[in-house]
Amino acid sequence: MRLFKSLRIKKPGDTTLEDATAYSFANETPSVNYLSEYRELQVEIQNVVATGNLNQNLNLYSILALTPGAEYNPQRFPGLVYRLKKPKTTTLLFNSGKLVCTGAKSERSAKAAINRIVKELRDHSIVIIRDPQISIQNIVATSDLKGTLDLELVALCLSKTLYEPEQFPGLIYRLDQPKTVFLIFANGKLVITGAKKEIEPLIAAEKLQETLEKNKLITYASPNEKYPVHPAPIVLTLSCPQATNRVLATK
Repeated sequence: MRLFKSLRIKKPGDTTLEDATAYSFANETPSVNYLSEYRELQVEIQNVVATGNLNQNLNLYSILALTPGAEYNPQRFPGLVYRLKKPKTTTLLFNSGKLVCTGAKSERSAKAAINRIVKELRDHSIVIIRDPQISIQNIVATSDLKGTLDLELVALCLSKTLYEPEQFPGLIYRLDQPKTVFLIFANGKLVITGAKKEIEPLIAAEKLQETLEKNKLITYASPNEKYPVHPAPIVLTLSCPQATNRVLATK
């Protein structure tokens, strides 16, 4: 499981999150130790979805016959299921030569899984003319803001949100840059989807936390945290006009 951490430092002259981000992009694979110096927020990558394209047709019946453990039932699903133990992934192969790999915990593991499958196919005398073209399609990560939120107020204050508690207990929030989608829960737990690079969930979670704090929409229970617990009307009056009006209207 890939874990990214950073600690925000706001003293003059200190390295900023932007410096850490620039470092990470410049080095392609982020350094966990480097990021851990810049903030206390932790982001864990749970799943990386990658696609590959061999640009040729595949005979899935031949692959099924030559590959132990492969599964193929075209009456139920058009793809052949190819599982690896290391890295632990499941890859779907299609007649068109396209592959979809799921279950990896990093970009590197996802790419390694597809390349290993191609190597194993070649080892079984299946002709693969070109190396696969691999793209990362989605990274799913989780995080914990370690605070509590009133999701109804968050939905009122922030744009691009969807909250229907009768159907689902989490609030959906869309962020444009980096382009990601959050599932936000009242206990501060987050699920982050839609990222294309490993560093993006961390950047997105940082932006979300800053937005929530700026609008006083998150409460930290410990007295050592940034904000003490205030009565709701006081917090709202200092932050979000829409939420303040909502509270006053209920009195």
